[in-house]
Amino acid sequence: MHKSTVSAGLARGYFEFAVANGASAEALTQASGVDPGQLEDADPRVPFETYVKLVRAGKALTNDTSLPLRFAEAVDMSEFSVVGLLTHASETMAEAFAQLNRYGRLVVEVDMGAEGRFAPEVRPNGIWVVDTRKSPNDFPELTESTFTRMICGPRRFLPRPHVLEVHVTHPEPPHREAYDRIWQCPVTFNAPSNAMRMDVTMGAERIRLQPAYVFGILSAHADKLLKDLEQSKTVRGHVESLLMPVLHTGDISMETIASRMGQSRSTLHRNLKEEGVTFEQVLDELRHKLAVHYLAGRKVSVNETAYLVGFSDPASFSRAFKRWTGLSPREARSRE
Repeated sequence: MHKSTVSAGLARGYFEFAVANGASAEALTQASGVDPGQLEDADPRVPFETYVKLVRAGKALTNDTSLPLRFAEAVDMSEFSVVGLLTHASETMAEAFAQLNRYGRLVVEVDMGAEGRFAPEVRPNGIWVVDTRKSPNDFPELTESTFTRMICGPRRFLPRPHVLEVHVTHPEPPHREAYDRIWQCPVTFNAPSNAMRMDVTMGAERIRLQPAYVFGILSAHADKLLKDLEQSKTVRGHVESLLMPVLHTGDISMETIASRMGQSRSTLHRNLKEEGVTFEQVLDELRHKLAVHYLAGRKVSVNETAYLVGFSDPASFSRAFKRWTGLSPREARSRE
């Protein structure tokens, strides 16, 4: 079963903000299991449960329960995610909201409604945007930071407030004053839903903080990331994600991978068969893809490439590469 993840950029941003506010980087790493060295690229994924530990460790180590709120207020999403850049390149507020709802999973995956995480709802007193995330009180810090980002980000360029009132399902926290200071609107705790009442006239307000052509570039990149994220939810995607970091060790038997997935070899075989592949196919095609990638980059030798994709014998690697491409590894490298 696929486990939810968050972007490494989000985790890195929070990690750095916690350290800047007094947390020890070493203590934060030990408490959360997050390795800062693995967060250098913003696009890879971090397990959601690891991010929860990171957020709560940051609060504890800084002795500041409002840290997630203050992080979302201080650090714009465009600093750590393509999603933030896309909203900045949107034509209007309404378009920015649509992009946020479409690509929000690239920042953080949540269990949500079929139509997306945020759904408009007409109530007697106006239009509300409802967060459909399930079991929100298991991690109310995510509600805090998400709403803060949606309130404070547009505030930087809009002529007047666009969020008029906020409801949250969690109880009033010790840092209630931070809500009042940052959100600057009435807040109801222990509400039936997490929702924001909006000024609907602001939907047509222009944004475009980036040139129009940037939107196309960013949306293409976001689409690719979204496709990669969807593929990771398949059994094949999960197997590939487990194989990649251990290919060079040679410990790549089907039994080993099945064990790491918490299932038997026969169950893994059956699940892969339902997707129309075998374990051997997945391994072979992954080796092919990575070998071509390594040789095209010209940063490693043919022998090093053979090692990285799990061949102890360069001659065996050459035969496999010839089967994949019709070329020898050296011929392929010289053509790049």
